[in-house]
Amino acid sequence: FFSGLLWLCQAVIYIAVSCCIVVLMGPSGLIAGCSFGGRFYSLEDTWHPDLGEPFGVMHCVQCYCETQRGRKSKVLGKVSCKNVKRDCPEPSCDDPVLLPGQCCKTCPKGEVDRKQAEAVFDGFEYFQEKEKEDDLHKSYNDRSYLSSEDISSGESRTDFVAVLTGVTGSWLPSSSGVARARFSLTRTSLTFSITYQRIGRPSRVAFLDSDGNTAFEYKTPKRDSDMICGVWKNLPQSHVRQLQAEQLRVTMTTATGRREQIEGKIIKHRALFAETFSSTLTSEKEHSGMGGIAMLTLSDTENNLHFILILQGLIQHRQRDSPLVPIRVRLQYSQHVLREIHANVTAYDPDFAEVLTDLNSRELFWLSRGQLVIAVETEGPDPRHISGFITGRKSCDTIQSVMSSGDALTAGKTGGVGSAFFHLHDNGTLDYQIAGLSSEVVGLTIELKPRRRSKRSVLYDLAPEFDRPSGRATGSWSRLEARHIHMLLQNELFINVATAHSQEGELRGQIRGLLYSGLEAPRHEVPIPLAGQFVSPPVLTSAGGHAWVSVDERCHLHYEIVVAGLSKADDLTVSAQLHGFAEIGELGESSTNHKRLLTGFYGSQAQGVLKDISVELLRHLDRGTAFIQVSTKVNTRGEIRGRVHVPNNCEFGTRGEVEVAEFDGLFVHDPEELKKDPHTCFFESQHHAHGSLWTPNYNNCFTCSCQKRTVICDPVICPVLTCSRTIQPEDKCCPVCLERKDPKNMKTPERLDEHPEGCYFEGDQKMHAPGSTWHPFVPPFGYIKCALCTCKGATGEVHCEKVTCPALTCSRPVRRSPSDCCKECPEEGKPLLVHADMMAGRRNADEVASPCWCDHGVTKCQRKQCPVLTCSNITRREGMCCPECQEEEEELMKVPEKQNSWRH
Repeated sequence: FFSGLLWLCQAVIYIAVSCCIVVLMGPSGLIAGCSFGGRFYSLEDTWHPDLGEPFGVMHCVQCYCETQRGRKSKVLGKVSCKNVKRDCPEPSCDDPVLLPGQCCKTCPKGEVDRKQAEAVFDGFEYFQEKEKEDDLHKSYNDRSYLSSEDISSGESRTDFVAVLTGVTGSWLPSSSGVARARFSLTRTSLTFSITYQRIGRPSRVAFLDSDGNTAFEYKTPKRDSDMICGVWKNLPQSHVRQLQAEQLRVTMTTATGRREQIEGKIIKHRALFAETFSSTLTSEKEHSGMGGIAMLTLSDTENNLHFILILQGLIQHRQRDSPLVPIRVRLQYSQHVLREIHANVTAYDPDFAEVLTDLNSRELFWLSRGQLVIAVETEGPDPRHISGFITGRKSCDTIQSVMSSGDALTAGKTGGVGSAFFHLHDNGTLDYQIAGLSSEVVGLTIELKPRRRSKRSVLYDLAPEFDRPSGRATGSWSRLEARHIHMLLQNELFINVATAHSQEGELRGQIRGLLYSGLEAPRHEVPIPLAGQFVSPPVLTSAGGHAWVSVDERCHLHYEIVVAGLSKADDLTVSAQLHGFAEIGELGESSTNHKRLLTGFYGSQAQGVLKDISVELLRHLDRGTAFIQVSTKVNTRGEIRGRVHVPNNCEFGTRGEVEVAEFDGLFVHDPEELKKDPHTCFFESQHHAHGSLWTPNYNNCFTCSCQKRTVICDPVICPVLTCSRTIQPEDKCCPVCLERKDPKNMKTPERLDEHPEGCYFEGDQKMHAPGSTWHPFVPPFGYIKCALCTCKGATGEVHCEKVTCPALTCSRPVRRSPSDCCKECPEEGKPLLVHADMMAGRRNADEVASPCWCDHGVTKCQRKQCPVLTCSNITRREGMCCPECQEEEEELMKVPEKQNSWRH
């Protein structure tokens, strides 16, 4: 199945690439956009459709939410999808590869990536460095901040920056406040980290579009901090284009005391890529409206400090008449001037870049302690002055590391793990917490990337702080040098764990920044280690991981998972959809009923929110008897696992039923509102919202959905039963197995949806019994007839594969129904039923077995699907469409027949 996703992509395009127009009700009123597959997309958004488990994202199909005008000039969204595989560029290399999560083949990384990295720095000589000579093996020689080898194009990010100062000419008095905002755009989410000075805690952050209208507003939580962290999710493509074109602005406003507002333009900047130190420059004058930021970095090989200044309000209006304005830049320590530079800036582009060469040991020491000041002053009469302390770069990202045996200097598969996270203070002190280590640890060090295998470069020994009983190490490293801060923030430091079995290092992990996600998972706490040694039975794997998990006041579960150590070869053998399943379930091999799928993911990270959690699972989380498990194609029963203990008071299960769920507000449920919506469906005397799913009254063996005024009804595909005796319950569509017992003591047939074991399929949102098979129902496409899914026993694994069509000998095969997957040879002398024939045969429903209905003046009919029978005695009664099992005992024949009731 996994090697043949292309055929499914083509089948989906064939069956279901259609247009949907929808106007949705959001929390703030009427919102124009598109609904697709149970998700809401803003106007001009583009995306790859996600068909849900086990199909996943169709990377060769791209959908687009077009803007259209409806009646009375109402703005509507229209979905159009196309196959983009034909648009793939021709690779320039001889042996292109298809990476997981991609549609187009690309050239192997290496020379291409190096050229791309060099292109980033074209014309930017003060951040360029000569290539480092290195003879190391590639597995531990990655400079990840320069390489995109392990990042797919969909996960790439673009960074932006803004300087916020008091607004001159506003009705509000100009503020003394200055803020520095850094933004990271990944897919359609914009993450922002904002630090501010000389202004009270802002109550809101607003993004303004090119017309000055508020595009997004973020209400800041009340905290005693000078940092604001947030995420603007689902940016419309129109705003993404404005962001790329530097047409968006950001404002911050205070609510208490004297109301103040500061504002700035969001811009791209080449220095963000290499920045490791920063400074916010403010003025001592009240209401000056002046400010600026400095972005700094150390040279990789020399003690040179490169910096770029972005200045706001420093140049007065009377100075704009001159083409050049002289300024003076000083590097100071405790009012003593260490360095001074005289230069000219233009009035309309006051940015300035320079390099301070050969910093001495004292200057580097003061830089590491956050004690250096950078000051900028205009020269001439009435000079204007701004300044600020230089510290390590601040952001809402988390500095963390996963140590695994797969990333060791000599890679192995031990099933062990180490988990660490760090916090860097302005004075250069680095707090650390490390967990998950075994008692056999004999060495714990922070190291540089080694030049040779036999020569490790140890910076700091953490072994004295290691506590063997708990497997943890907690402490602070107060002797970071400026060079080490630079390397820490450029992802160039590592943690090495030596054990009694491997003196050089059994586990190793790169210390990396993890982009802020906006979820409520508590990153300030020690994450949960995930290891193969915690799987039952233990797995000797090269992988390791950790996870942050929390339960909010609405009883929704927030999670973030990071995995490391999976070899590249293993990555390529994982399915095209998944890099592994992340599951949270009940601890214990005998209990499989309380298990929920979190997500499938590529790469090394996964995050999300789980809302509909059962009471039993919430209790396990509260008692600490739950676990998170990550599985791969190689180890389907668990690659790594970790125990989860999240105390909560959710005794009555998820409160999401009371709260407004993520998509509940997007569909119109009020009958009167449904009548006004031009995209609803009127069926069986009821209005159904676009995208809704229901069982029709005329036959519970069908599933219907509304797709833009069109009702699509598909027959339910009953599972194959392996028992010899079956019974048809009155309220069910499909037969169930009947136990071979005395009819007098016969129990009620077991309900399939209460089966303690089986598979949960997201498409139809139903449990399927072990061994059962079905055509997957994937909203909004309906049943995919060209695929057949099977529930693999008690493991809960769903396996889907393409339906194999029989070879045909006729020259003109036909498809009996447009929804059928396979063509057939027409029987000689017996033409296929056309529409008129079906309508004529409608008077004898039992004979034709084709339920029909009227939809907006159009008659639609559906051919009945007969269940697959496995019994030995099969008979067909006169007047009936489908064959039946002939029961041996007289009592079983007394079960009343289910009568079909058709509604017109």
